[in-house]
Formats: sequence, structure tokens, C-alpha cells
Amino acid sequence: MGEMIKMVVVLTILSVISGGGLKGLEEWAKPKIENNVMNLVKGPAIRQILEAADNDPVKDRFKIADGETERNVFVGVFGGTADTVVMEASASGYGDQVGMVVAINMAEDTLRGMAVTTHKETPGLGAMAKDNPNFAAQFVGKSIGSPFGVTTDGGQINALSGATITSRAVCSGVNQAVETYNRLKPQLEEQIKGMGK
Repeated sequence: MGEMIKMVVVLTILSVISGGGLKGLEEWAKPKIENNVMNLVKGPAIRQILEAADNDPVKDRFKIADGETERNVFVGVFGGTADTVVMEASASGYGDQVGMVVAINMAEDTLRGMAVTTHKETPGLGAMAKDNPNFAAQFVGKSIGSPFGVTTDGGQINALSGATITSRAVCSGVNQAVETYNRLKPQLEEQIKGMGK
């Protein structure tokens, strides 16, 4: 009986040390992982969407409170005016979550562009949401006044051939980004006031 108690105590101590070590490692690696994702995944997509911007929207990003969470907001300055924000969004696709960034022109309430950043969709089908520039181009210049959807559902976006579920996920993610933008617009306008001058 005494041996069993010793074994339980030793296993408990080892578990606590191991768990604490893993948590410490996670906290140490978290900023490095976020930095890599920003520089290698999101940053290139944002810079591509806002390639004509006078500033570097990734460097000029800020966080804004949205209820219990904080959201990254990327600002594009065009002609000396900070008039475009990029919001992050995600939606369930065929394989998993489809992550994206959506640029919204605040002066005109139109989309300046969108790009898929992460996905686990089928290569050659759903993966084309990230790789097919014609698919993303359909969103450019569209008003954010009405929800986006694929044409088979009565929307205005042509789905990728063989990847309707992924196309719907992208439309859903864009709608989510627009909803976030509309909800936070007063705060966003206040935050970017004076940028780019």
C-alpha cells in the first residue's frame, strides 16, 4: 500500500512539472508563432490586396476590442488618406476552417479585395480559393450593402468548379468580416483618424 502511495505522489509531481513545462514552452513560443504567421501567411496576402497603399498596412496594424476578444485591424493609406481597413475572418469549408483577410474601403463601403490565407481544402478544387486570382477578383469593388453568396444560392459570386462548399465558406467569411466592420465602424473611424497625413 505504501509503495502505491509513493507511486501516485511521484506521478503527480511528474505530471505537474511536465504540464507546467509545456505551458511555459507554449507561452514562450506563442509570440514567435504569431509573428511567423503574420510575416509569412497574413502579411503577404494583405500586402497583395493593398499593393498600391502608401504605407505598410502590416506595420501599421492595431488591435481593437470587440466584446471579449481583440481583433487585428490593418490600415491602408491611399493618396494620403487612411480609407481602407482589412479585417480577418474564417468560416467552415469542406476540409476545415478557411481563414481569410478582407479589405473594405471605408469611404465607399465597398470591398477593395479579399484573400484566403489558410485552408485544408482539397488540392485542385477547394484549394483554388487561394490560388485562383479570378475567384478573388469577383469581390473587388462590390458594395457591402447586401450579403455575399454564390450564384447557385442567388448570390453574385461564381463558385469554383467542383468546390461549391469552399466557395460558400469564402462568401460566409466575407460576410462575417463585413458584419465585424459594420459593428466596429465608429471605433475604427476614431482609431484611424489622422493616419496618413
